[in-house]
Amino acid sequence: MRGLGVVGCRRLGLAGSLGVGAGGWVAGKLPAHDPWGWWTGRGPAVTTAGAALAYTGLTVLVVAWWAYGRNGACARHTLVTLAWWVAPLLLAPPLYSADVYSYVAQGAMVLEGHDVYSQGPSVLDPAGFAGDAAASVGRNWTDTPAPYGPFFLLLARGAVALTGGTLVPAVVLLRLVAVAALALIVWAVRRLAREYGADESGALWLAALNPLLLIHVVGGAHNDGLMAGLALTGAVCALRGRWVLGAVAIGLATMVKSPAGLALLFVGVMVGRASAGSPARRISTGLFGPGLVAAATVLAVSAVSGTGFGWLHTQSVAAGIHTSLSVSSDLGAGLGALAHLTAGADHDAVKAAVRFLGLAAAAVLVARLGWRSAVGRTDPVLALGLALTALVVLSPMVQPWYLLWGVPFVAVRACRGPAGRRLAVLSAALVYETHPSGSTPATGFAVMGAVAVVGLLLLRREAAAERTGSEGGGIGVPGPRRADTVRDGVPTGAAPL
Repeated sequence: MRGLGVVGCRRLGLAGSLGVGAGGWVAGKLPAHDPWGWWTGRGPAVTTAGAALAYTGLTVLVVAWWAYGRNGACARHTLVTLAWWVAPLLLAPPLYSADVYSYVAQGAMVLEGHDVYSQGPSVLDPAGFAGDAAASVGRNWTDTPAPYGPFFLLLARGAVALTGGTLVPAVVLLRLVAVAALALIVWAVRRLAREYGADESGALWLAALNPLLLIHVVGGAHNDGLMAGLALTGAVCALRGRWVLGAVAIGLATMVKSPAGLALLFVGVMVGRASAGSPARRISTGLFGPGLVAAATVLAVSAVSGTGFGWLHTQSVAAGIHTSLSVSSDLGAGLGALAHLTAGADHDAVKAAVRFLGLAAAAVLVARLGWRSAVGRTDPVLALGLALTALVVLSPMVQPWYLLWGVPFVAVRACRGPAGRRLAVLSAALVYETHPSGSTPATGFAVMGAVAVVGLLLLRREAAAERTGSEGGGIGVPGPRRADTVRDGVPTGAAPL
């Protein structure tokens, strides 16, 4: 793949992104009704052809991304490439998910004065304001309260107010919010890489140019990108000694999606290390300072948003939906069925117990990573990325784009290490789990598994080539390897998983 060169990879990826976008115009998650006539169905034959084009384009995009990482490019070239690959997705209908319709409907609910934390989009008048969005919401979410915090709902409300609730411009405006979140991720990743003297272009390749991010944060307009961008900003501010501003950013991230609150643990470690005074004062500052500032931010925004504090009680609503990517849910369902057949046990009770054990295991791993970062054995930024990844893997409800919570943090600290390489393989595989229309066909899981196996084999081949000093195929990252340095007792080079 080196023969393509970085320019060839950029053009190949553009062709793939064009295929994804063009196919999505007829095979994406089309609304129930589009008054503008932009995003409308064209019949089963055209839809099938569009899906084939989107899948082909996606594969071309993944190959181009993989090859781009092997060829090497400067950070500026990577940013221009990112712009090329994002552009074809900007005006396409929602891709791979209907969640953005929920965002529009929930924004309209806030604007109309409905309690978004006790009611679902079905309360909106189908013939009234944002009725087209409400009718297009996925069936699992029509009567489900919003699991998002008030900061994001204020953004959704603003998008609806600016567009009058008209479907196409409201979706496009929320997609622009997602693109702004991508820009924030780029800014923060570059600053973190510079702080650590790490490989900036390699970090951008994994964190921002990633096809999983392109199709779900840009194509699907998911708010996970905003959550990650704000949490990364908090880490940047903490490393630069502006931890109060960083804690505010993390508080806002938590009011997009609550898992961002994990960042407070690891930012607290950074703050404690940088604080002056006695060891007790440093520990107390790290333990309580960022948390108190973030809590004050949450209270203030919740109080003035008009939505109140109901979001604190709706964080588990998504856990009631079974997704096949959740290891604990799949294992719980299997063990529950077996226990019911053999001992007459309550299937749901067994499943709930296994899911709880999964979350407990995640809590143990997060605590261990927090301790390792506190004693200087693991860098806090890397530990945060691994903690978020562990939470996703062991969560009772997992979507492909959840992997993006931890990827940017790992990309900054270990894009060449085992953790970064495995996350790259997972990213390449997970893009196939979902159909452009948002469904999850069995064929998607089969292709996802095949891509994961191929990726892992390529990693083994590259590892063997590195041991023998020869050039091997597989996944690499742009730029030369830099010598490791030590900062606060922690190596700044790639850390192993």
